[in-house]
Amino acid sequence: MTLDALAAEIASQAEAEAKTIVEAAQAEAKRIEEEARNEVSEVSSISSDKAERESAQLSVEVVASARQANQKRALIARREELDATWETVKEEVGSPKMKGRQKILDSLVKEASKSKSGMIMRPVSSDRTALSKSGFTMGDDIEGLGGFVLESKDGSTVLDFRFDFRLEAAWKASLGEVNNILFGEQ
Repeated sequence: MTLDALAAEIASQAEAEAKTIVEAAQAEAKRIEEEARNEVSEVSSISSDKAERESAQLSVEVVASARQANQKRALIARREELDATWETVKEEVGSPKMKGRQKILDSLVKEASKSKSGMIMRPVSSDRTALSKSGFTMGDDIEGLGGFVLESKDGSTVLDFRFDFRLEAAWKASLGEVNNILFGEQ
């Protein structure tokens, strides 16, 4: 074999070996690339699923929070409406021009007359004139929406015949009905 043929044979074998190495490297690169794509796809799928679950959970929490905030606002609005209604009722009952006021006072005086004699009547100032003919000794005025208190001469006993206490008891007793009227519920 001649040197040229030997060189050509070596070059041919080197070329074939290089081609085999390049093909193996390309196949390995393709395998690594495919493996990386599969891993990226898997990680992406896991991340996407996790993000969807977290999004769904966050959505549920946001909706629940919004519902709770709406319920709180509704309760506050109801409370404000009940408070406004209570204030209006107190203004009406406290008005000297309230219809039936004299009848209520007469009924309270009749009830008070059954108590011990010698009591001093302390009227709410707006009712002093109407109560001055009650037969009780009149004392100083007191605060209230209407009515009076009877007090023993030594101050040890006080009987409350003011509208305030009775109105509060009536309000508490009818609060369910008031709710139903204002808000359509019981």
